[in-house]
Amino acid sequence: MITYNWNCKTVDAYVEEAGNDDVVYNVHWIVTGTTTEGGKEYSATNIGTQVLNIDDITNFIPFDQLTNDEVVAWTQATMGAEQVATIEANIADAINLEINPVSITLTIGEPVPPAE
Repeated sequence: MITYNWNCKTVDAYVEEAGNDDVVYNVHWIVTGTTTEGGKEYSATNIGTQVLNIDDITNFIPFDQLTNDEVVAWTQATMGAEQVATIEANIADAINLEINPVSITLTIGEPVPPAE
């Protein structure tokens, strides 16, 4: 089972917007998936940015009261379930390729590494 960690702690914010200070409008997200198989931990990461719609701010949360969970919820809601699922599927594919590689890099004149 892969556990996904969404880090949405880095944001761009307008100093002032619609009477509010430090209004988050762009999220720099990092999603890391991890799993353990055969006693070994595997992980993969995907990064990107997501612009938020701030046209109609309701229930404004001051920046010093924001949590990662809140910004993750905003980011995922803006992306939509399909894009969130695609990001997590890409991470799962990368982890599966790490566990079960279909390609390796070899150097002529060097010994072939043992299969795990």
